[in-house]
Amino acid sequence: MFTLLGPGTVLGAVPLWLSTLTGARLRLGVARWIGVPLLIVGVAGLFWCIWDFARRGRGTLAPIDPPRFIVRGGLFGVVRNPMYLAVLIALAGEALLFRSIALIAWAGIVAIWFHLFVVAYEEPRLRRQFGAPYEEYCGAVARWIPRPPAS
Repeated sequence: MFTLLGPGTVLGAVPLWLSTLTGARLRLGVARWIGVPLLIVGVAGLFWCIWDFARRGRGTLAPIDPPRFIVRGGLFGVVRNPMYLAVLIALAGEALLFRSIALIAWAGIVAIWFHLFVVAYEEPRLRRQFGAPYEEYCGAVARWIPRPPAS
């Protein structure tokens, strides 16, 4: 249910509502179709992460059944918050595809919300829950932007 509720609202319900509003549209021409691969990559990344949450972390997106283990594999080995990043990539794809300034604004609001939520709530909770192994993970994997592997 949380798999549909959270991402479904952010990627589906709100963008659908915003796309019905009249307003300025971006003049992108055929460049708007760049949104299609972005949308596909974002949604695929989200589903991959949800799968890894269940398989590797032994949990779900639901607060009542969070992962029992730190998920370090798959996209979680590249950035610590790949689900949020996947949602933002998909939102960027929607904004381009629908040429919507309102969707660009929505993506900005969502990005700020994700960052504040991660920094103020999620990371402190994970530090309390997993301790040193989570600190080690934070030292090895960047929060948002992948960094080159240490040589």
